[in-house]
Amino acid sequence: MKLQDSVIAITGGGQGLGRAMAEYLAAKGARLALIDLIPEKLDEAAEACKQAGGDARTYECNVTRESDVEATFEAIMKDFGQLNGLINNAGILRDGLIVKVKDGKVEKRMELSQWQSVIDVNLTGVFLCGREASTQMINNGDQGVIINVASLSRAGNMGQSNYSASKAGVSALVPVWAKELARYGIRCMGIAPGMIETEMTDSMKPEALERMTAGIPLKRMGKPEEIASAAAFIFENDYLSGRMIEVDGALRL
Repeated sequence: MKLQDSVIAITGGGQGLGRAMAEYLAAKGARLALIDLIPEKLDEAAEACKQAGGDARTYECNVTRESDVEATFEAIMKDFGQLNGLINNAGILRDGLIVKVKDGKVEKRMELSQWQSVIDVNLTGVFLCGREASTQMINNGDQGVIINVASLSRAGNMGQSNYSASKAGVSALVPVWAKELARYGIRCMGIAPGMIETEMTDSMKPEALERMTAGIPLKRMGKPEEIASAAAFIFENDYLSGRMIEVDGALRL
């Protein structure tokens, strides 16, 4: 798929990895539909995309609400007239041990709300957006690509029952959708980032960062643009489908 003039929707596109991917793709001539919950972040990201050389429009949407998602993708089609790609990137963290024990007694447990909120955004949101994107692509006769952003934690990470489960689910959807949608000219791939430099890590103390990176074979965290380049590679290679690309510096949990 040629990125020039392709229309690509990105959930969580107003900040973090979503914005980094949007700017990278905009520089290659893509037109971006940025989906997020924070209007100010969306406006900043859209302006950055335009400065990078691409067009961008913004859509305020809660990906856990079916009606919001349906209306958003209908609006994208109305605004752009086509849809060629979706990056399912929106996600949240609500970390905690399933049970926390002190002096042989359970003193705290992961609340159901901690579990459900992460599953709702990270997994149900991916399902809803993937379903709507594929619906619009098929009805409009657009061949396209869906990229699900998972995580190294999909293999299981202590303190992340909810997050690990959600990202394992996101990963499992990749081969399912690749098989189901291939007949319509739609590919599906996944990216599983490792430890990536973010606004959060920028504020950490040097010694804490050093401890974090010590276990990574490449001895550094990944950069957002390295995730973005993986996304561009997926879009541009028409024989990639049904697989995960792990961008983690050889780190394994």
